[in-house]
Amino acid sequence: MGVFVFLPLILPLTAWPMARLAEHHLHPRAATQLLAGAGAVLALCSTSCLVLLAIVGTAQLPGNPLPDGWADPEVRAAVPHDEVVGKSAIAALTVAVVTCSALLLRHRRVRRRTARALRGLPATQVAVLEDETPYAHTLPGNRGAGRIMVSTGMLAALDSQERRALFAHERAHLDGRHHHYLLMAGLAARANPFLRPLRTSVAYSVERWADEAAALQVGDRRVTARAVGKAAIISRAAPDPALASFAVPGPVPRRVAALLNPAPIARIWPPTRTAAGLAAWTAVAGTALSAMSSANAAITMIVILHAATPL
Repeated sequence: MGVFVFLPLILPLTAWPMARLAEHHLHPRAATQLLAGAGAVLALCSTSCLVLLAIVGTAQLPGNPLPDGWADPEVRAAVPHDEVVGKSAIAALTVAVVTCSALLLRHRRVRRRTARALRGLPATQVAVLEDETPYAHTLPGNRGAGRIMVSTGMLAALDSQERRALFAHERAHLDGRHHHYLLMAGLAARANPFLRPLRTSVAYSVERWADEAAALQVGDRRVTARAVGKAAIISRAAPDPALASFAVPGPVPRRVAALLNPAPIARIWPPTRTAAGLAAWTAVAGTALSAMSSANAAITMIVILHAATPL
C-alpha cells in the first residue's frame, strides 16, 4: 500500500479552488451536482482509507479482533503496521461516525418536529402557520412529495408578486430534492474536515439554483431579487442546515446581485482554458486519484487477508 493509502486523506484539498470558482462560473444546478458528488466520493475514499489504516496499523497489537492467521510471520512481513497511525485512524473514524450520526439524528428529529407542527392543517402542499415570526421552509417527503411551510408573518411582509417568487423558490427546492445535496455535503464535511468548503458552496448553490428557477417561473428577475433581499432581512433561518429555506444566513447580497444580472448560461462544464475549467479538472483529477488510491489499498489488503485466512 505504501504512502498512497494516505492520499485520500489530503486529496480533498484539491476541491477547494473548485468550491469557490464553481459558485461564480457554473450554473447553480451544475455547481451543486458537481460539488456534492465530488464531496461524497472524496469522503467515502477518505473513510475507506481510515478503515484500512486502522486495520493494518493495529494488526500486530495483542487483542485485536483480526483472524489468527494474521499472526503468521509471512503476514506480519506483508502488513506495513504502524501502531501510532493505526490508533490515530481509529480515533478519527470514531469522531467521523459520531459526528455523522449526530447530523442524521438531528435531521430526523427536526423533520419529525416539523411534521408534528403541521398536524391538523389541510393536506395541501403549502401549509400556512399562524405565526408572526417571518419564515419559509420546506419539509421534504418521500417519492417526490413534500410541503412548503410559510408563516403569516412572512406572507404579510411580501406583496403578491414577491409571494409568487417565494412559492416558486420553495417548489424548486422540493422538485430538485435539494435536501439530499445538503445532507450529502454535510456528511462529507463531517467525514473529512477538508471538505467543509464544499458544504458551504453547496448550501449557496442550492439557493442560487432555486433563485434562478423562481426567476424563470415568475418572469421577473428584479421581483425575485427584491423578494430574496426582503425575506433575508426579516426572516428566521431554517432549524436544520439540511432543510432548504427561502432566506438563509450567508451571502444574500451575492444572490441578489446575481439576480440583477442576466441569467447564467446553463452549461455543465466550464471551458478548459479558463480558471474555472482548470479548477474543475483539478478537482476531478484529485477525486479520481483518491478513488484509485483507495481501491488499490483495499485490493491489496483483501489479497493479504485472503492469503492469511482463505475466504
